[in-house]
Amino acid sequence: MTSDKNSLSETPVPGTLWIVSAPSGGGKTSLTRALVKQIEAAGWPAEISVSYTTRAQRPGEREGEHYHFVDTAHFAGMVERGDFLEHAEVFGRCYGTGLNRTAQLLDAGVDVILDIDWQGARQIRARRPDCQSIFILPPSAAELERRLRERAQDSEETIAQRMREARSEMSHHAEYDFLIVNDRFDHALSQLAAIFIARRLRCAAQQARHEALIGSLLET
Repeated sequence: MTSDKNSLSETPVPGTLWIVSAPSGGGKTSLTRALVKQIEAAGWPAEISVSYTTRAQRPGEREGEHYHFVDTAHFAGMVERGDFLEHAEVFGRCYGTGLNRTAQLLDAGVDVILDIDWQGARQIRARRPDCQSIFILPPSAAELERRLRERAQDSEETIAQRMREARSEMSHHAEYDFLIVNDRFDHALSQLAAIFIARRLRCAAQQARHEALIGSLLET
């Protein structure tokens, strides 16, 4: 039996919604950005969701790349219209994930990575029980504080506050499906990539993706 190339092409499979959480200074931003490049090179499309926030823009951050920076009134309007997949207030600052953009990417077969805290993660699990979640821990409290100080952007009072916030965030690590300790960047990145690729290679996903091929192989 012979088949043309198009008949054996891959069938698009919806993307997976991923939650990645970590305390400030845990390294999730650097890891997820490197992850997207690595798994895309392997043929798996992925995108980091750009959240909306009411917090002030920090030095080096760019609108539309790191966050969509909006004021409180604008954010409240989006909540009223149901524009968020999830939203939360964290220490007086609001964060939210856009609903429509996320749905469009998932339908197109793109894995969507949500960089959100534990509160947002709980909302996502309630609405999307098929999501997958990963928590990233620092190797020690001392290393976490060193990373925060290395930014050279915050006062002593702010650093102390961030350490308190970090302990609160880390106390929810057991709610997640996977746990990674970011002791060495390259080591943590390889573990993160392995989790994502393994999800893509699960039998059900591969059966859907390669339906034509499997059918041709089983024909007599």
